[in-house]
Amino acid sequence: MEKHAFALLQLLASVMCVSGLVTTGIPGNCSLGVLPKYLKHLPFPACFGQPGKRNCNETLMLERLPICGKKFEDMMKKLDSTKWCNLTEFIMHYDVFSKCTEDEAIGTGCFWPNPHAECYITGIHKQFFSNCTSEEVDWEDPPDEILTTLILIPVFLTAAMITLVVWCSKRSDIFM
Repeated sequence: MEKHAFALLQLLASVMCVSGLVTTGIPGNCSLGVLPKYLKHLPFPACFGQPGKRNCNETLMLERLPICGKKFEDMMKKLDSTKWCNLTEFIMHYDVFSKCTEDEAIGTGCFWPNPHAECYITGIHKQFFSNCTSEEVDWEDPPDEILTTLILIPVFLTAAMITLVVWCSKRSDIFM
């Protein structure tokens, strides 16, 4: 049982770590680099942050981001401007631009995305994609047969899963 509890604790800690990194860069109280005693032996302490390791040099990042923008601008100028609104035409160039901004932000000790990088990327969007207006889509309901099917499938799957769980719990002697 302790083995399962330890595995569950590891899973919980890794989920907290990933969740924290996704939302704020460093999870909650771990931004101070202080790990609770029960987490010190886990194999991923680096994700909880180290004090003094993440010094964001925003000035340097803001100096480097235009390098990415210039590369993107050069790649986009090779495309016909009528194709700028067609995602399949420029997606590879945009991927390079996105990775470049991420690399520059991380290289200067900043998290990515961050407000400054987002502001710069928004400026690039305004420069190249401001004329890409989406056409108004007139949404309509699907036919009743399809709608009924789409509603009933999850209902029946849920009922089947509940039945399976109850049946397995009553027959626990066979599964152990």
